[in-house]
Amino acid sequence: MSLFSHTVFSLLLLGLLAECQVPGSRQGDWIQLFDGKTLDDWTVKIRGHEVGVDPDNTFRVEDGLLKVSYENYEGDYDGRFGHLFYKESFDRYFLRVEYRFVGEQVAGGPGWAWRNSGLMLHGQSPESMGVTQDFPISIEMQLLGGDGQNRRTNANLCTPGTNVVMGGKLDQRHCINSTSATCHGDEWYTVLVEVRGGEVIRHFLGGDQVMEYFDPQLDVRDPGAQRIMPDSGDLILHSGTISLQSESHPIEFRKIELKYLDE
Repeated sequence: MSLFSHTVFSLLLLGLLAECQVPGSRQGDWIQLFDGKTLDDWTVKIRGHEVGVDPDNTFRVEDGLLKVSYENYEGDYDGRFGHLFYKESFDRYFLRVEYRFVGEQVAGGPGWAWRNSGLMLHGQSPESMGVTQDFPISIEMQLLGGDGQNRRTNANLCTPGTNVVMGGKLDQRHCINSTSATCHGDEWYTVLVEVRGGEVIRHFLGGDQVMEYFDPQLDVRDPGAQRIMPDSGDLILHSGTISLQSESHPIEFRKIELKYLDE
């Protein structure tokens, strides 16, 4: 890429992160998926409970923030993974989220889940999940925090019940690191994901692209994926739900917004 092309790309990307006029997208503003007041457009699914049941008030709105909290949990975490699903499915879009980790991990949370949450993309519906299912079949853009010293990339990829193509080959690793810097502390961070149906997905942290992969698809080896396999046998995930995780570390969101893509 020439210096001129690189400069143009950087300016376009910075404009994308700063405002709502995105090249190639529909006219209009970003759609605010979180209104800062209620969770009326969202549906919760906590492992071990039916859809819509959140007995410990894990997901709540306080002070204009969407908070994921465990202060009402009795005993240890005990694998009570949770997800909060937006009411619609999407196919081609930009999703931009501002978040921060806060506080301490709840007792009994797995070590890998310390300062760990995620944006689940192209997911199944909450109604199609089993009562004891850990995670929706989906493509996950991980949200990860650092410990103040060691390197830990952010905006990584995990694939519960799915696979992607990277480097021209089907990649069946469950989690794949991005090229991002580490996000230490309790600062607010902005991530953006570009989803183009079943073609390509790109992760951004701040103004930097940190990951790209192609052909998101169901993993035929996974029992959960087998249960939602379409009659056509098409493995490619062309669209799906968006959900937020509760994985045992408190996290707060102050902005969750989406902009459609036309092409």
